[in-house]
Amino acid sequence: MIILDKPYISEFLTSTAIKNRTPILRSNTLDLHQELNLINEDEFKKQIGDSKNPKLYSNSENAINWISKNLNSTDIPKKIDLFKNKVAFRDLLKPIFPDFFYKGVKFDELATLDITNISKPFIIKPSVGFFSMGVYKVNSNEEWNTTVNAISNEMLLAKELYPKEVINSTDFIIEQNIPGKEFAIDVYFNEEGKPVILNILEHIFPNEDDLTDRAYITSKDIIVKYHDVFERLLDKIGTMSELVNFPMHIELKISDDNNIIPIEVNPMRFTGWCLTDLAYFAYGINVYEYYLNGKKPDWNEILSEKDNLTYSMIIGTLPEGYTPAMIDSVDWDAFKNSFTKVLELRKVDYNEYPVFGFLFTETHNDNKQEIDKMLKSDLKEFFRLK
Repeated sequence: MIILDKPYISEFLTSTAIKNRTPILRSNTLDLHQELNLINEDEFKKQIGDSKNPKLYSNSENAINWISKNLNSTDIPKKIDLFKNKVAFRDLLKPIFPDFFYKGVKFDELATLDITNISKPFIIKPSVGFFSMGVYKVNSNEEWNTTVNAISNEMLLAKELYPKEVINSTDFIIEQNIPGKEFAIDVYFNEEGKPVILNILEHIFPNEDDLTDRAYITSKDIIVKYHDVFERLLDKIGTMSELVNFPMHIELKISDDNNIIPIEVNPMRFTGWCLTDLAYFAYGINVYEYYLNGKKPDWNEILSEKDNLTYSMIIGTLPEGYTPAMIDSVDWDAFKNSFTKVLELRKVDYNEYPVFGFLFTETHNDNKQEIDKMLKSDLKEFFRLK
């Protein structure tokens, strides 16, 4: 069963749900495709409640509020709270990572917080957050005031864009910085509570201090190298939290000394904004069908013809300092032509969200400079101003 909500429902997800006649919660606020198998609230709750371990998916964390209010007869709200709250998640992991430093702090305390005794660099972010909003790396005491001001501005915007269940501006977490590579995994825990990995993405950055979302990549090399080691850690997390029929998007870091440390979990969904669809463009894996039908990828077969290829997910955010009122148009052709092979372009209304589009791409490894160029671009070249 699926709950659909803003900010973005892909045509791929919609067509998958139509094809499979998947029950979809009827919405009073969204104009959902009429060919969907729409179910009213009472029937939807009944079908969930009648199942011992229901399979529920949502494309958006906006659905958490409805789930919390209507599915208390299940353990789904409790599982969501455990993972969505980063402090609670750190508490869960303490037996595995007893030396990892973290500290919960109220937003109202940030301006007067004494950080002189906190080891630097450290990361600060909302304890309930999304899309790298309010996430900053602090390298010195002198940066603190500037960082707090930047967080304050972002939280004002966050309140306009997302409900508090998605980004809560009242509580933050400070935690130690983990140097190393960052990864994001789309995974579900099956009826036996075992993790089934549907995709592994490396989150790449222009430099070590820039924590924005711009580019994620996946490849045969990434899957082969990390699948089994990530699966072992996920198995521990699933056992500790007693997960069954539960989807999630989990972010991890591999430290410079090769320790795997979870960063955060986004429960009940895979990669946000339906960007999880990259698994289909890259590997032919329909993540919605795999989860709801209990399927497991045959990675040996899937990767047999994926040598020397890298698949990218490019997030086109509005350039710093640009507002919708300043923009005359977007040069979509130039955006697409930045890559040799574009698998799909998705346009987004930048008047509603600070994002103008997404690209799914395929790049031969000999040509990876096209990814690096996009990673470092300020994106202003794709706009015509008034």
